[in-house]
Amino acid sequence: MSKIYYAENPTAADSLSAVLIDLALKAGSAAMEIYHQEFTSDTKADASPVTEADRLGEEIILAGLKNNAPNIPILAEESAADGNIPDDLGTQFFLVDPLDGTREFVNKTGEFTVNIALIEHGKPVLGVVYAPAINTLFMGTPAGAWKAATNQDGNLGDRTDITAREVDNAGLVAVASRSHRSPETDEYLSNLNVSDFTAAGSSLKFCLLAEGKADIYPRFGRTMEWDTAAGQAVLEAAGGSVICHPEDNALRYGKKARGYDNPHFIAWGKR
Repeated sequence: MSKIYYAENPTAADSLSAVLIDLALKAGSAAMEIYHQEFTSDTKADASPVTEADRLGEEIILAGLKNNAPNIPILAEESAADGNIPDDLGTQFFLVDPLDGTREFVNKTGEFTVNIALIEHGKPVLGVVYAPAINTLFMGTPAGAWKAATNQDGNLGDRTDITAREVDNAGLVAVASRSHRSPETDEYLSNLNVSDFTAAGSSLKFCLLAEGKADIYPRFGRTMEWDTAAGQAVLEAAGGSVICHPEDNALRYGKKARGYDNPHFIAWGKR
């Protein structure tokens, strides 16, 4: 059987998108049950926090992906932390971050997300970003990007198409990490015509650009591929871009030689 490449097959992409959305909603619902209870966090080997919500969300997502797309390899954050990384991801694989913004989850800011992306030939072609605490889901597909509100039962409301806005270099709105902002980021932004600044957690930073609420998101600290893939899929589907810095080439995925971490990058609106 020949492999289906979803970037080239709109009908198949719609079908798989529905699967990713359903799994994100289920993982988000499980996370919110824990969020509203007393819970503890552990510290992983890389000093990042992990909670029961991270682990349970990943179990839900991996089971669903393996059931619906058993031939596509998966690289997922908590599995990778335990040393479970596929030997060969090939030209098509899933990237999963079951709870991006665990610090925001622990601090109860609401700015955490469930992230699932499909990578083809190094490019994120499908991506769902679900923020259950603020009842919003973002989706990026080859056909475009959209967002929808969710109700208390986790059901989607009407979809609204979103698009990145044209970047105005004379008055940029910048967004940066709430928990990981660096002096390098501040120095870079100081050399631009930034008229306004907003902080946000998790992959919601990409989504702010995708829905035209900001122009630029520079990230000069370490990130892993599962941190960025779904958000990049949404942003690129909305007309934006994510560029490595200072190389000025598109951020791509499957970087085994780097241990699947990312170089520094800058996410832009439409330019």
